[in-house]
Amino acid sequence: MLEDWVSIGYLVSAIFFIFGLKNLGHPRTAPRGNQYGMFGMAIAVVTTIIDMNFFPEGIVGWTLIGSGILIGSLIGYTMAVKVEMTGMPEMVALFNGFGGAASALVALSETWKWIETTSPEPGLGATVAIVAAGLSALVGWMTLTGSLLAMYKLKGGVELFGKWWIRTPTWGPVWLNPVKALLFVSVLALIYLSIEDPTNTDYIWAIIGISCVLGIILVLPIGGADMPVVVSLLNSLSGIAAAFTGFIINNSVLIVAGSLVGASGLILTFIMCKAMNRQLIDVLFKSFGGSEKQELTRTKVGSDADEVAMMADGAQKIIIVPGYGMAVSQCQHQVKEFADLMQDKFDTEVKYAIHPVAGRMPGHMNVLLAEANVPYEQLIEMDEINPEFPQCDMAIVIGANDTCNPAARTGEGPLAGMPIIDADQARTVVIIKRSLSVGYAGVDNDLFYEDKTMMLFGDGKAMMTDLNNAIKDL
Repeated sequence: MLEDWVSIGYLVSAIFFIFGLKNLGHPRTAPRGNQYGMFGMAIAVVTTIIDMNFFPEGIVGWTLIGSGILIGSLIGYTMAVKVEMTGMPEMVALFNGFGGAASALVALSETWKWIETTSPEPGLGATVAIVAAGLSALVGWMTLTGSLLAMYKLKGGVELFGKWWIRTPTWGPVWLNPVKALLFVSVLALIYLSIEDPTNTDYIWAIIGISCVLGIILVLPIGGADMPVVVSLLNSLSGIAAAFTGFIINNSVLIVAGSLVGASGLILTFIMCKAMNRQLIDVLFKSFGGSEKQELTRTKVGSDADEVAMMADGAQKIIIVPGYGMAVSQCQHQVKEFADLMQDKFDTEVKYAIHPVAGRMPGHMNVLLAEANVPYEQLIEMDEINPEFPQCDMAIVIGANDTCNPAARTGEGPLAGMPIIDADQARTVVIIKRSLSVGYAGVDNDLFYEDKTMMLFGDGKAMMTDLNNAIKDL
């Protein structure tokens, strides 16, 4: 009878995971989706503990189980409370790595236990178990090292005692791709050797070592605009590692949860690639911008906050285009203050144009603006907001470059075919940027030099503060 309740518990847990994932698809319902996921995981943990009582020896090590739950809960709560919204991409990457490592460690533990207790002989059962363990180690440890490197790339490097110790490079020569292929084939060969000799643990250690190196060199060449794609892919890999581990320990809820994370992460990865007009294989194995940057041959006289405030006076519709520069300068609160001033003082309609790959992770702009309490209904996706730009009195671009570069429409260069925000179709364009420097793709932006474009050169937070003060003085 209790065994039936265990199956029901796993089923209810899986249902919560599915509904949680569904609710995560919209900013308004995302908090509820997180709650569903939390409840589902709590049910899964309790059900697993109950299931462990059916083992012949029962549960051994209640202290370890309780300590693990307590310590893990304290670490998770502390990180969630202390992390700034601008640090969410790094934390997501870190948690992806932890998920992959946890799955790989459980698989390793079960494999050792199986070898020591059964002394397996070559056969179908041994083959299935070893292949699953090998793939879990490959994906899990590759996810760990790749995610750690992605975290430090997003952070800018390793920081100790308030000073930069190591700046994380973006380095990927052509000969690195054959090395990746060789390492991957080596892991498959080691899995085959493990099938021939299941008791030889040296193969397992070799798989772990090669997988760790593979994760590093897979992420090492990637940077800039491709980082959101990498974070999504690593998220998918952490789920796949969990699913492999579920097969090893015969845990249905782990298989379901891992498959959900793996599938949804992979779908999101392809959505991000489509938004950039890129193929996943190009993101992983080809350079994209950052190598040959166009030299600037044109100049543009900058405007000041007072000029922009005078232009904003009387504007009936303003669309704000946030980008990576807004995240760096952490000016989302000043942006929200600007929108409130325009709405209260001039009854101006204000919306936000969200490009799918703006920022450093999927939904980065949504997260930052939600932190500043920007109403969800004002956050409009690219495809929906683009038709409104011809009727827009002013577009304010904050730290975005490639995502609104008209060069993408020419069909030539690194940005060819990439869908962009149509900010150049607004009647007046205000661009807040430190300089005229090119974006990650290395392509100069013609929008900067148009007659209707006003450039506010400087830090995003400082410029938005000056603009807000100028509007108050009108």
